[in-house]
Amino acid sequence: MIRAAVIGYGYWGPNIVRNFKSCGAIDLACVCDMSPTQLELVQKAYPGLPTTGNLTEVLEDKTIDAVAIITPVASHFELGMAALRAGKHVWIEKPITASSEQARRLCEEAERQKRILFVDHTFIYTGAVGKLHEIAAAGEMGKLVCYDSVRSNLGLYRPDVNVLWDLAVHDVSIMDYALRPRVLAVSATGVANVPGLPEASAFMTCYLEGDALMHVHADWFAPVKGRTTTITGDRRMIVYDDNEPVEKIRIWDRGVEVTPGVNGRAPTLTYRNGPAVAPELPKVEALSAAALHFAASIESGQKPITDGEFGLRVVQVLEAAEQSMKGRGRPVEL
Repeated sequence: MIRAAVIGYGYWGPNIVRNFKSCGAIDLACVCDMSPTQLELVQKAYPGLPTTGNLTEVLEDKTIDAVAIITPVASHFELGMAALRAGKHVWIEKPITASSEQARRLCEEAERQKRILFVDHTFIYTGAVGKLHEIAAAGEMGKLVCYDSVRSNLGLYRPDVNVLWDLAVHDVSIMDYALRPRVLAVSATGVANVPGLPEASAFMTCYLEGDALMHVHADWFAPVKGRTTTITGDRRMIVYDDNEPVEKIRIWDRGVEVTPGVNGRAPTLTYRNGPAVAPELPKVEALSAAALHFAASIESGQKPITDGEFGLRVVQVLEAAEQSMKGRGRPVEL
């Protein structure tokens, strides 16, 4: 069994601790946090679980195989590098780092140390995204035409990253894993409605190989929670609504059949309006599946699905979007 420590017990840390303890493949050694108040919360929730505010103590403990870094993104690179150099396997919160250069260096260090570098892109381990991957791999959707997503809510505002790094990061990871097109260029615009904080409302367009498009509306300043993604292929269309409790995915047999015109005439369009089906999805918590995959990757020595290179590709897109936003939507080539 893998022995691991969790570094950071803020917003997401409690979820990691709960799933590490319950997945059956990880022995949780301790929780590390600089805040005594947060460590008190750990002790109340898990009496007997060791806690510490001393990171060096964790990294020097030879009985700890891995650490999970659940801290603000600005600290990911420094903490990740220290953990890898201490010989630990690393689980790191998304996005992997604040820049592609940092991500690349972490990947190189993981390779050098022969350690697993796992990025917590949790959506990849959901039953819904697994089904999207299966559908696309089987060719059921046909050629990708457009990926359109809305991720909105009122809050939570973050002071360290803008809304694209916080919310659109999910769509970039989903597209990379499930659909696998290469991003050629990125255009983005955004606005900050709270002085001193990053952009809270943003629109990002990715130009994909094969003349396909990806569009994401990410918003912290919206009246309702939106989590709807529409993926159109030339054979099938898919609506993925993460707010739906049961039927999160619906596959529509709808499209347009084109009959080429002859003798200079315009082509004829025939609209196909077939029914929708809602496939059954595995009923497993995504973080539990991710924890098991992390442990299995360490045991086998095989790179996880969301390894450092995966995290790097996601950050490259977000980095280009941020650069484009500063230029008021000017496309940035990747």
